[in-house]
Parts: sequence; structure tokens; C-alpha cells
Amino acid sequence: MNNRERFRQIMSFSSVDRYINSEIGIWEQTKDRWEDEGVPRGAIKDIIFLFDGDYFDLDVQRCIDIKVREPYPFRDKEVIKVENDHEIFIDELGRKKAGKISGRLRGMSSSMDRTIDNPVKDKSDWDEWKKNFIGSYDKRYPENWTELVDELNERNYIIFAPKFGQIGFYSFLRNLIGFEGLSYKLYDDQKFIEEILDFLADYYIELMKDLVKKVDIEYFHYFEDMADKNNPFVSPVMFKKLFMPRYKRFNDFLRKNGIKHIIVDSDGNINPLVSLFLEAGINGIQPNEVNAGMDVVKLRKEYGKNLLLMGGVDKMALRKDKKAIEEEVNYRIGSIIEDGGYIPTVDHLVPPDVPLKNFEYYIGLKKNILGG
Repeated sequence: MNNRERFRQIMSFSSVDRYINSEIGIWEQTKDRWEDEGVPRGAIKDIIFLFDGDYFDLDVQRCIDIKVREPYPFRDKEVIKVENDHEIFIDELGRKKAGKISGRLRGMSSSMDRTIDNPVKDKSDWDEWKKNFIGSYDKRYPENWTELVDELNERNYIIFAPKFGQIGFYSFLRNLIGFEGLSYKLYDDQKFIEEILDFLADYYIELMKDLVKKVDIEYFHYFEDMADKNNPFVSPVMFKKLFMPRYKRFNDFLRKNGIKHIIVDSDGNINPLVSLFLEAGINGIQPNEVNAGMDVVKLRKEYGKNLLLMGGVDKMALRKDKKAIEEEVNYRIGSIIEDGGYIPTVDHLVPPDVPLKNFEYYIGLKKNILGG
């Protein structure tokens, strides 16, 4: 049984010879620490290492990198001003931002860039901006798409689409308008928001037609990040009115084209929205952040086999001693793994305060439970 077969069996709550062992990734600073603690330099080839699991013997997942969010013609970052170790720049999405130079050059900073301005503030901005997304569908696929299709259809590893961070309804609006501006418009100008969401549903369907026609993927991946530690940024009432009709339309398209597993990635506490995601046609969630109140064991009890789960292992527990790690692994993974429908991973990127020996101990415990 190869990993494609294992994944599909697990997500169908069917028996397997062993369970999938993958992880989301680590911070750049975590990589630095682990190399100081014994990992050969260069052995971790990608900090988002579910794409390359060689060093920790993880099961490989890969994605199809379709440029969904970027306005076309594509643009590079434009630096406006540099002061000491900081710069002000226009990013590839058209946002004006400020950030620390060294962090970005090293791949991933421990802090986030600060957004100063967003490209869309009103309908006139949107009428102009949306032109960047019309009729450029083929340009958004990998340059070697024709050759890549043949390779992907002969693979034995797990593949999802599109790449992390690329497709979503709330996340697209936030990138376009900004968190504060969007928060106001969700209440003050719902007609404008619905116009953009309708456009996005049409755009996503047209963009994904070639993908679903040519490649059989394991799952489709939404990126939303629509909650903080306490609550979603969108109320259930607002979700149902504004977002659900557009999710349903796009998800119906995916299912009609053979995609059974549709996963939404959102940090924070999305408990109030889980049943609505299911109603909208999304049947899986990740990363299930423990410290935001997400508990895969409780979710399984509440939703049963209707909900697929990914993530859910508390990254904070990996900072502690062996006993704490054992308790976490046994509770989160040992309690529900045999039910199926669950790919256990740490509940976000592993932070730099986790020692290498702790992570290796966690991986060893996990392998004992998962088999293989």
C-alpha cells in the first residue's frame, strides 16, 4: 500500500497497514537551533518539511503551486525605503508593508511584517483591481504544467492543491482590504463584499477547471486564518449569509469533479464555525490549535465520521519533559487514530523553544502508535 492509497483509506475511515506520518513544519529559528543541537546542516531541506520528510523519515506530501492570489502580470516586491534593518515595500499582492530585512532574507522571521496600506478601499478600487484576475488562468499554472501532469498522475505520494496560503474567501478579502477595513465592511457594506465573493467563486471555478480535469489530487486546501485565540472574526450569522453560498458553489464544483476531501486551514478557535463549514461542503479542518480551544478528541466525539481532522498535537507540550509529551501524544493521537479520518501533526509550525531531543522523542512516540 502506497501513501496515496493509505491517505484515501484513512480519510474514508477504512483499514490501512499503517497510518500517515507527516508534519506541517518548523520556524527558521527552530532549524538553526536543531542544527546547533546535532542535525547535519542542510539535512532539513525545507522548513515546511511535510514536503521533504527525509531527515525525520516523514511521509511526503506535496502541493501544486498555482498562483491564485497574485495580480497578473505578476510583480516582484518593490522596495520603497530602507532604514537600518527595516524596509518599506510593496509586496507581490500590492500591499504596502514594513518589515525587518534580515528575517525575510533568511526565509521566515519570528515576527510578521506590518501592513501599512491595502490596494482596495472601495468599489472603484475593486472595479480596477479585479482586472488583474480575469483571463490569466493559464499563466497561473507552473510553467512545466504539461510535463508535470504526467509526473503527478504516476506518483505514489500525497498531493494537494493549491499551495498553502493561496485560496480562500475570507483570506482573499483580508489581503485585499486589510483586517480593519474588512471588519467594518462586513457590517457596513455587505453588498460590496458579496460582489467580491461572487467574483471569487467564478474566478476559482475557472482557474481550477484545468487542474480537476487533468490531475487526481488527494485533497483540496483552503487557507482562511479567520480566528484568534478566542473566537472567529466572522460570526456564524454572517458566515451563513455572506460566505456559505459561495463556499457551496465552489465546493459543489470540486465534488462534481471527483474531489472528496476538502480541508480548511484556519488558526485560532473556529469551534463556532465547524458545523457551518460542514454544511458548506468542507469536510476537514486543520491545524486545530490546542491553546485556542481546538481539541481533536472532542471534535471527533461531537462530529464523528462527518469531520476529517489534521493537526491537533499541542506544540507547547513539546517544550516540556518526556512525561508531558507522552501524555499529549497518548491523548491526542492514541485516543482517536484507530477510528480513521485523522492525520496527526503538531498544531502549527514547531517553535524554536522546542529542543531537538524533545521533537525526536515525540516523533518516536508517534511512530510507535502509527506503525510502520
